[in-house]
Amino acid sequence: MSLRQSLRQRIEKSEALATVLAGIAGRYLAFCNRTTKWEVEGLDDLRTALAEGPVLLVMWHSRSVMGALHWPVADGPLSSLYDRSPIGRVSGALQRRVGLQPMEMSRKTSNRVASRTILRRVRGGVSIGMTGDGPLGPNLKVKDAPLDWAQSTRMPIFCYAFSTTRGRRLTSWDQMLVPHPFGKGAYVFRRYPKDVPRRLDAPGREALREDICQWMNGTTADADRLAGVSAGP
Repeated sequence: MSLRQSLRQRIEKSEALATVLAGIAGRYLAFCNRTTKWEVEGLDDLRTALAEGPVLLVMWHSRSVMGALHWPVADGPLSSLYDRSPIGRVSGALQRRVGLQPMEMSRKTSNRVASRTILRRVRGGVSIGMTGDGPLGPNLKVKDAPLDWAQSTRMPIFCYAFSTTRGRRLTSWDQMLVPHPFGKGAYVFRRYPKDVPRRLDAPGREALREDICQWMNGTTADADRLAGVSAGP
């Protein structure tokens, strides 16, 4: 077994190790957040919506790493979803570190069971956050879960995206953007402008999937524009 595989298994099994790694990652990301000159769009719209109740927050996996730091915790709690992959466990620990309420989702858990858990939190006033393309991709393809939970919860949907002039793309399936300090950046919260019906036939559901995908890409493009960079999602 390689060192990388061994570390992966240890992270998957150890909450303590994930917490240590999250502490390291959290301090680095917080430093980047403090030293980046941010342009912000949509935060007031998000706060207005949160004053009325919880929302469903979606983002592309590649633009998610700063989301926990940019969520306005004082305006409402957020329960983000993560799996038991190494990056998922570290992400969950990082979310707890900044005051969010992450929820581990087993890959064996059905959408129906997961939806019941989510609905209980929503009824308690907790917003739900998730990546549109999930923890494993494919990249920039909206999976079933965001559609299911948008229909089940009927909450307003917001998309989050960030961009920065100083960052690095990882060699991962999603080419995740990780910021560097002392750059110029932007982050955007954008509300989905349409109501999601509780029931949809198959063609209607696929049309909704494509529409949400285009809306999320547009939000990401807005973040890039504000930051003054040319980059893909």
